[in-house]
Amino acid sequence: MTLIALEKISKSYKKGDTTITPLDGVDLEVDEGAFLALMGPSGSGKSTLLNLVAGIDRPSAGKVIVAGQDITRWSEDRLADWRTRAVGYVFQQFNLMPVLTAFENVELPLLLLPMSRAQRKKQVLTALELVGLLDRAGHYPRQLSGGQEQRVAIARAVATDPQIILADEPTGNLDRESATEVMNLLVGLNAELGKTIVIVTHDALVSAYASRKLHLDKGELVEASA
Repeated sequence: MTLIALEKISKSYKKGDTTITPLDGVDLEVDEGAFLALMGPSGSGKSTLLNLVAGIDRPSAGKVIVAGQDITRWSEDRLADWRTRAVGYVFQQFNLMPVLTAFENVELPLLLLPMSRAQRKKQVLTALELVGLLDRAGHYPRQLSGGQEQRVAIARAVATDPQIILADEPTGNLDRESATEVMNLLVGLNAELGKTIVIVTHDALVSAYASRKLHLDKGELVEASA
């Protein structure tokens, strides 16, 4: 069943006197439970596409349909509420708050939801256990390795039990061993928990973990060779 559908999506923006159009009439369907890797050169619109799926950005034209709903028609408040509940976002730069512990960083999105303190604690500890960092719950980002920081970021992304996980170059700042750990974790979230995952990467070794690979260049999406 199709979970995410992009219909004739275009996105343009101004850069000085120049109009940049990284996406021009792009169509894409992502099935529920899929693990999709988006590849392409820098500036090809991969991250823009990911942000459109997340409702962080809006297209200049076209529709973004998620679970049968056209999210491009929603208000900012409705988008923010939906994103908190349904989308987990993993960034290249980790984006952890340095003054907060791993536990507190993972707890952040849960503070936006109506739940008790005890329920929040349970979900945070479950998420940290899932990424193998329960023993680092009280550590600050400066006390963690890069790979551990990214695993905390993944725990934060899955703490609300979202349907969709979006990852923008999640291994870009990691050594190969840490990158492998992070990718194996994402594979497990997909295979064992049924999370729909869309990952942006320029690394062929990373894209090999995905069950489907697409190449984005000059506004066109094409199936990439295995």
